[in-house]
Amino acid sequence: MEIKGSAVKSIVEFIRKNHPDRYHDWLNTLPEESKKIFMEPVLPSNWYPLNESAVIPTRHLAEMFFNGDTEKGAWQSGRYSAENALTGIYKFFIRAASPFYIISKASKILSTYYRPSDIAVIEKGDNWVLVDIARFEEPSAIIECRICGWIERALEISGAKNVKINVRKTMTKGDDVTELYMSWN
Repeated sequence: MEIKGSAVKSIVEFIRKNHPDRYHDWLNTLPEESKKIFMEPVLPSNWYPLNESAVIPTRHLAEMFFNGDTEKGAWQSGRYSAENALTGIYKFFIRAASPFYIISKASKILSTYYRPSDIAVIEKGDNWVLVDIARFEEPSAIIECRICGWIERALEISGAKNVKINVRKTMTKGDDVTELYMSWN
């Protein structure tokens, strides 16, 4: 399974922005396969192996900067990724769109960050939506949390308040799909 370079690059930028004096410490904790990826410039348009370029590095940043709380570290890293991705003209566009429209587009956008994957809106209401991740060859709780953090921040940028995301089912525990229920005011 692969992840787009722009998502990988956001991990580097997250650490450099929030812990600039500890970037090299973090880099030195990585196994050689992961370290090689980050020793060269991460190219946004390239594809990288999911585990070595996102799962392991995010686990290590959680250990160093979030007291080992991988869920919180991955979630915050995902939020940062959305903040970076949705800047400039995109931020203006996002603010003008409805939360449901953002989620419908986010599911398409996220499918371009992870390959192969299928992420789709299954049901919706006035202030809620149900999203399924139906195909993800290497299920990872860390990646699920990054996706939740990304969606949460995208919704907040669009003006949604009190965003809540619940993982109702997860492929990491043997379910056929990962099901995300999102609500907002």
